[in-house]
Amino acid sequence: MHIIDAILMKVIVIISSLGYWGVGLGMLIESCNIPLPSEVILPLGGYLVSTGQLTFWGAVAAGTIGGTIGSVISYYIGLLAGRPFLFKYGRYLGIGESKIIKGEQYFARYGEITVLFTRLLPVVRTFISLPAGMAGMNFSRFVIYTIIGSIPWSIALVYAGFILGQNWQALKPWFHRMDLVVIVLLLGLVVFYWQKKKLKQLS
Repeated sequence: MHIIDAILMKVIVIISSLGYWGVGLGMLIESCNIPLPSEVILPLGGYLVSTGQLTFWGAVAAGTIGGTIGSVISYYIGLLAGRPFLFKYGRYLGIGESKIIKGEQYFARYGEITVLFTRLLPVVRTFISLPAGMAGMNFSRFVIYTIIGSIPWSIALVYAGFILGQNWQALKPWFHRMDLVVIVLLLGLVVFYWQKKKLKQLS
C-alpha cells in the first residue's frame, strides 16, 4: 500500500502541474481500466479550482472529455479484441476476468442503458465500456450515453473538491460508502425507464 500511495502522490503532483491537461489525462487513464480513481483526480481538480488555478467548468469539461476518450479506447479494445482475447490477455492490461464478467452481467441485465447509469457508480464505471464494445453497441449511442452519464459525476466530484479545499483527499472513502445508496437509486431509475418503455410498446 505504501508503494501505491507513493505512486499516487507522484501522479497527483503531475496532474497539478498540468492543470486541465492533467485532469483530462488522469480521467482518460482511469477510463482505460487503469486503477487511477476519479475520486482522486476530480476532487483534486476541484481543489485547483479553489486556488484559482482552474475554472470550475473547465475542470468539469476536462474530466468529462478525458473520461469519454478513455471510454472510447476501452470500447474499441472490447470491440476489436473480443471476449476470448480479453480473458486470455486482459490481466496484462489491468483488465481482470472478474471485471469483464461483472461488466457483462450489468450489460446483459439492463442493456445499453447500462452505459448511462453505471457512469455514476464507483468501480463499475471504469470498465463498462468493455462489454459495450464486445456486444457491438451502436457507437453513437455509446458516446452520447457516456457523456451524459459522465457529466454529473464530474460536476459532483469537482464541486466536492472545491468545497473541501485542502481537505479534498478526505472525499475518496465516502464515495465508496455511498455505493449501495447510489445503486438502489439507479436501479429504481432503470425500473422506471423499463416500465415507461413497456407502456409505450403496449399503447
